[in-house]
Amino acid sequence: MTRLALLGSAAALAMGSPLLANSDIETGETDGEGHAGRSTSDRQGVILVSASRDPGPVFEERFPGSVSVIDETVIERRQVRDVADVLRDVPGVAVSSVAGQTQLRLRGSEANHVLVLVDGIEVSDPFAGEFDLTALQAEIGSRVEVLRGPQSALYGSDAIGGVVAYLPGEFEGLGARIEGGTQGTINGALRAGREGPGWSGSLSASVVSTDGAPNARRGTRDVGRDSYTIAARGSIDLAANLALRASARWISTKGDFNDQDFNPASPTFGLVVDSPQTRFENEALYALAGLRLALLDGRLTSDLSVQVADIARDSFGPFGRTFGSEGERIKGSHVSALAFAGAGADHTVTFAFDWEDERYRNTDPFGFAFTGTRSTENVGLVGEYRLEGDGFSGSAALRRDFNDRFADATTFRVAAGVDLAEDTRLRGAVGSGLKNPGFYELFGFVDGRFIGNADLRPERSIGWEIGVDQQVLRGAARVSATYFHSVLEDEIFTSFPAPDFVATPGNRDTNSTRRGVELSANASLSANLEFSASYTLLDSEEDGATEVRRPDNIASAAIVWTATGDAANLSLVVRHNGEAEDLAFTDPSFIPVRVTLDDFTLVNLYGEVRLREGLQVYARAENLADSRHEQVFSFVSPGRSFVAGLRARF
Repeated sequence: MTRLALLGSAAALAMGSPLLANSDIETGETDGEGHAGRSTSDRQGVILVSASRDPGPVFEERFPGSVSVIDETVIERRQVRDVADVLRDVPGVAVSSVAGQTQLRLRGSEANHVLVLVDGIEVSDPFAGEFDLTALQAEIGSRVEVLRGPQSALYGSDAIGGVVAYLPGEFEGLGARIEGGTQGTINGALRAGREGPGWSGSLSASVVSTDGAPNARRGTRDVGRDSYTIAARGSIDLAANLALRASARWISTKGDFNDQDFNPASPTFGLVVDSPQTRFENEALYALAGLRLALLDGRLTSDLSVQVADIARDSFGPFGRTFGSEGERIKGSHVSALAFAGAGADHTVTFAFDWEDERYRNTDPFGFAFTGTRSTENVGLVGEYRLEGDGFSGSAALRRDFNDRFADATTFRVAAGVDLAEDTRLRGAVGSGLKNPGFYELFGFVDGRFIGNADLRPERSIGWEIGVDQQVLRGAARVSATYFHSVLEDEIFTSFPAPDFVATPGNRDTNSTRRGVELSANASLSANLEFSASYTLLDSEEDGATEVRRPDNIASAAIVWTATGDAANLSLVVRHNGEAEDLAFTDPSFIPVRVTLDDFTLVNLYGEVRLREGLQVYARAENLADSRHEQVFSFVSPGRSFVAGLRARF
């Protein structure tokens, strides 16, 4: 069977088998566990934050694109600590993780093609142009939104593949958890929140600590990690129609890592080997302040905000610091929106202005690289229109970016959805994406190994999707199927030119294509039993070759049992990654060799029991089958682990 035929068969199968696919998460496409089995009217109460630049409500059920919402219930039941773990259950998402770096790819995009927002703040590191998801720990009461497909018309560069938005959420009272387990794991979290007439505030802290496990194939050195997060947020009504909000977040991650053996005479050449005393330290400070004015009974809004990001990364070896970088971002935005009714529909027109300044400095301790400051300034102008009527919805966005380093660029996005019947919704979208080269690609330098290319051009893409959402069994089950296709131009790749074979980036003259099918479904099997699953079939090629670290097949399934009165619950989650291509530096020329990573399946079990109101004891077992697998060539992932803990909320 050809790949195209397989794609078509998968889509047809989804339409005919309502319980075959889904994700324990919400899809718009809306897949969701926290919402499994709820009717359409119930789900319309879910408001998306990242789906529009308009500060007004965008309801998930009427959003005409592909979005997944991982709500507080899912995060609590799955005892999520690293947010990246639960993202594996979202259709279209591929996650690869090694010590000190967790990457996420949406629909075959690169990791630096995914915009990550944490409480509305852009958190990518200017050094690499992406965010290490290892640093994102789930707070009590948090949730995550994942928008799939190009979103550059709303957010500019970095959003070719989509957007991941982490939202701490409102919190009232006091919540805490403490847990311990195998591999020297000790985790804890605390969150306090108060609110009163016209004001609210919360403070949270979390610690994730583990001694880890060996990650070299025949290694014995445990690779551990300690991650600390402190966050605060609050808002106050300065007047009846004027509100001030602010948030800040400090993240510090320290951990071990192992180097690869680059001695051509060694039998382990190109493989990860135990490397005593090699470690990393990453520290970041993020902050945002905003002022929102509402007029005409809330139909006219104006929002002014400023955000900053200050990020430092360092690595160390047996004899001291071996690498370092510092990145800063300052961004100001003004968004105005007008909502009005007419011609049988509700309309919203939004205009946005973004100004952003990014700075980067290589703090190379050896003095080989340029250590001065590099900077880029960008101005973006956005126009957006949304409408919603009885049985239909749509949106259109256009953005123009003016950059002091690259050519000016225009991106767009158009989406529409229509109810074909009471339980059937058809939706589609088309849009373009833009990704400016990162500072490391432009100016990076590692003596004898890598040299940047200041002449790189931005990457551009155009993509489209069409999908259908179907409710069955009188709203007790929901199935969604989406076909997507995108083409990437001027893709940045790494070449190894003779005679020195020093790696350097360039732009491809050929196009890269990404296409596939996303299936999802959830169902209430009984009053106490819920089922959900998702499946992604991906065909992602660059210059005719399969792109690395993007499995052709990714699947996830979960079944959740809840006792009467929510006195206890038990969740079984199974995740499967198909075979994936990767690059191995096992040739003395340092030109990478293609290898195939084996497929693997992870089985996780989560359970909790309520001791009394507001107090639960819980436990989890992850990788029950003790699968020995590699997400990245020769980096062995952890085996079986067990954790138990206590959670309280007052």
